[in-house]
Amino acid sequence: MRQVVIVTGASRGIGAATARLLGRQGADVVVNYTQAEAAAAAVVADIASAGGRAIAVRADMAEEADIVRMFAACDDAFGPLTGLVNNAGIGGQKHRVEETVLDDMMRLLRVNLGGVILCTREAVRRMSKRLGGNGGAIVNVSSIGAVTGSPNAWTDYAATKGGVDTLTIGVATETVGYGIRVNGVRPGLIDTDIHASSGMPDRVARFAAKMPMGRAAQPEEVAEAIAFLLSYKASYITGTIVDVAGGVR
Repeated sequence: MRQVVIVTGASRGIGAATARLLGRQGADVVVNYTQAEAAAAAVVADIASAGGRAIAVRADMAEEADIVRMFAACDDAFGPLTGLVNNAGIGGQKHRVEETVLDDMMRLLRVNLGGVILCTREAVRRMSKRLGGNGGAIVNVSSIGAVTGSPNAWTDYAATKGGVDTLTIGVATETVGYGIRVNGVRPGLIDTDIHASSGMPDRVARFAAKMPMGRAAQPEEVAEAIAFLLSYKASYITGTIVDVAGGVR
């Protein structure tokens, strides 16, 4: 059966790499974005040039109505959903915990955790065999910060990703009997532009050599893990979180 997958935050970084890979593998892909319309359109064009089908859908993961509309657009364009990649997230600015700003923290929670919960809700409503669906798979993109806590920099961000890990385990257990597999990946230092948007544009250059593998990862390396977990090759894997962090623990 042809895969129909929504990838949130797919205009750049890990999301874009995942959307392109899934498209090359023959999936129909919804490329979600919030602001980067041109970048999302480029991802759609790349998928089309590789022989795949894709659409770009603008939806803010902090807005329930946007999320509901995105899933409806997928239904209309491609039919029954088979997969969801909860990748969209924001990092916030580097700070110590005593410098936390309530509005910034709440935005992190709404996007990084609230959006994941709502997207998961919509996917389960469509895929659960208990509700008349055909099953499917969800992959949540967390962060190795959920393990390390990201002290002195992004503890609130790390806390949202810890919530994503907990959600992964809970929903996997809740849906395992209804044809849905739920897993996660925890990327480490990845060479994407999220570092610049979080106020540390030189982060990869500064820290790559300090990683156990001596380098940062490319987003395509994370995409491979996500695509595997979505695929039939991972048919007996659920409730698992895979560290794609080059040995960081």
